[in-house]
Amino acid sequence: MDATEDVALPRMVQLAWGLGEEGSRGPKRGLTLDEIVDAAIALADEEGVAALSMSRVAKRLGFTTMSLYRYVQSKDELLELIADRVVGSPPEIPADLGWREGLELWARAEYDVLMQHRWWLRLPITGAPFGPNNMAWLEAALRCLGSTGLPEPLKVKVALNVSVHVIGRARFTADLQVDSESDSYSAVLSRVLDPARFPALLSAVRGGGFSEDDVEWQDADFRFALTLVLDGVERLVRQYEPSANRAAHGDSDS
Repeated sequence: MDATEDVALPRMVQLAWGLGEEGSRGPKRGLTLDEIVDAAIALADEEGVAALSMSRVAKRLGFTTMSLYRYVQSKDELLELIADRVVGSPPEIPADLGWREGLELWARAEYDVLMQHRWWLRLPITGAPFGPNNMAWLEAALRCLGSTGLPEPLKVKVALNVSVHVIGRARFTADLQVDSESDSYSAVLSRVLDPARFPALLSAVRGGGFSEDDVEWQDADFRFALTLVLDGVERLVRQYEPSANRAAHGDSDS
């Protein structure tokens, strides 16, 4: 018998994958878990995750708070369920697309989803995800890397680290406040920077490094940063290519 069959499934995992007996306690059911999760997502979209509570969700559905506890044991459990539900399905990535193009499409799609539901970025990350949607996203990323010679552990590391980069960038962008009425960033820095203490920074300012035309503050230069990340992944992928292919790329074993 497979040893994994002895591992007990956490209640949240059972609910997320439709394996639990939802609403098993109390009198006749009048709700479904899907309705509760959808209502919670709608509330978070409208008012932010800070406004989310079992009582608010129950009121939205026209039921008592105790009714919800027959399906979801706690707010924390509800947050885990909506965290997986809201990311939805990953994008369709053509099978003939190269690994880099596919992974870039995947990363941009994840970024777009998170920016559409910015409250998701406020949710605590307490452990590895188990939900079906998160697994579908991971599956899609690993398929992109399937054409590479990377060992399976490295494929997983690449997929997870690209995702962490996307989440971090999305959080930064969501938190960034741009005051259009203030003096330009470059002008302020030019007035306060001491050339003796900040020569490199002042050179960047005077050289247009922080001009509004060059820095996309609203999306935190997401695409530029993603390119840097994928450049690093590409170098890793080349290390696992046959020697002839590495030589064609100008790489060596030394």
